[in-house]
Amino acid sequence: MNLERVFNNNKKWIESKLEVDPHYFEALGEGQNPELLFIGCSDSRVTAEELMGLGPGEAFVHRNIANMVTATDLNVMSVVEYAVVHLKVNHVVVCGHYACGGVKAAMQSADLGILNPWLRNIRDVYRIHKKELNSIDNEEKKYERLVELNVQEQCVNLIKTAAVQKAARERGLKVHGWVFDIHTGELIDLKIDFEAILEKIREIYHLD
Repeated sequence: MNLERVFNNNKKWIESKLEVDPHYFEALGEGQNPELLFIGCSDSRVTAEELMGLGPGEAFVHRNIANMVTATDLNVMSVVEYAVVHLKVNHVVVCGHYACGGVKAAMQSADLGILNPWLRNIRDVYRIHKKELNSIDNEEKKYERLVELNVQEQCVNLIKTAAVQKAARERGLKVHGWVFDIHTGELIDLKIDFEAILEKIREIYHLD
């Protein structure tokens, strides 16, 4: 990549914004008030704001390999805390995508060095849903289903947190599980029943 092209593109982008609204960057500098937190994958083909048709300031975004939400990852936990407690977003989205390299790597037995502990979290998702996944003969369909189940389990990890539970009780914050179909461009709402899931785990994970 010619990095000079990046800076040239930036100048064109500035010009295009100012043509529409001469005060665009003044308004942008006044602060942010996003409605949603988007937790997605670092895959270079999945651009959060673009696939949702949103602009700067409309979504608070965190990305990592395979859109993971793990309690030991201070990065994602800090993002969740800031977005929910301080920015007071009303929606938290975990968005996976088909053809996810992280999920595919977790389905294989290769030693990937420092990635091993990260991918172990996805392998744990496989273990939890082993019966369903092993009943799927088509490897591609199994792979896609693991992408969906990984999204579901990361959403469950979100609703285990004190910040999300408190915001859900006090102001109706919602957690959503989505998948981006990289082959068609479609954004799919998995319509996961998190109320039912929370009810099942409430005895163990409920926090006042």
